[in-house]
Amino acid sequence: MLGLLKLVYSASLLIFVLATPIIWDGRAPFNLTNADLETSTGPFLTVVKGSENATHYSRLLDHSELPTPLWNQGLLPILPREQVISVTIDNSSVFVPGGGPPQFGFRRTDLIAAVNGEHTELLTRMEENTTIFHFSIQKDDLRPLNYSHEYQIVFIEPNDGSHVFGIQLGSPFTNPTGALPAPNAHSFKVLDHALNVLFSTPFTSRTWHNFAVEVDWNARTLAVWYSQDAELLRLVKATTPNPTTAAGPDGQGDFHIALLKLPIVNPADSPADQSDVVHYGIQEGTTEGLLYSGVFVESAAQGISRGFGIRDRD
Repeated sequence: MLGLLKLVYSASLLIFVLATPIIWDGRAPFNLTNADLETSTGPFLTVVKGSENATHYSRLLDHSELPTPLWNQGLLPILPREQVISVTIDNSSVFVPGGGPPQFGFRRTDLIAAVNGEHTELLTRMEENTTIFHFSIQKDDLRPLNYSHEYQIVFIEPNDGSHVFGIQLGSPFTNPTGALPAPNAHSFKVLDHALNVLFSTPFTSRTWHNFAVEVDWNARTLAVWYSQDAELLRLVKATTPNPTTAAGPDGQGDFHIALLKLPIVNPADSPADQSDVVHYGIQEGTTEGLLYSGVFVESAAQGISRGFGIRDRD
């Protein structure tokens, strides 16, 4: 039965190819089910989560929400091609890594790019030459974030725990804690490996915020594209060096679509524990969420997909 599910999932990817060089496709077709999320069948590995089942934290929303229009050429709202994915955290969202202690400082749910649970071989294909990481994000107004905290929501994470690039929301973690929330807490920040802000834009409600981050793995550069709703992606940060990331396999890592909430420093903790952001700090335990769609990775060999079948080859 699992083999049949894998075959059906693989065939469903053909819906999205549209003659573009797709390397990995996380746009969830309607034959992908929440039961598949439980077993990491399909495009996501779902093991980075709290103690409950995977679908306690991540769910496919069927036809209850409309995805970004960019990859649903002329079909919305009648016949969308993909399901929206809800990613949430609550006070049980404490991940216990293999061989390590529980990450009590974090609350996190991560969807990791994979193909039926396999992700190691995939990242070598996603992370060579120049590739483009697409994703669209919308507020979950029923499960709001607490912008006094820092959230890391989309990133590529090599084994050293750094991020080749990252998307941040909220107030960056500081020790000691500064004024909260930070002035730009309600804005997306696209960060390079050294945590420089490449692009920032407000996170407005009832809007799909469409991103594409272009990574040249040989030259170690980044470029950022952005739009809202049905607008074509436009270049908002031209190619810029990303020199602090490691070259070769050491600079490669899993592609995460996530909701990772950092703590606020607890004054009652020891100075050493206050600096241990992974294991200590203040968390309120509230249920919070984000909505994702339009997630895929393509080769830049034929340019970037800007939406509605339009490509930019410059």
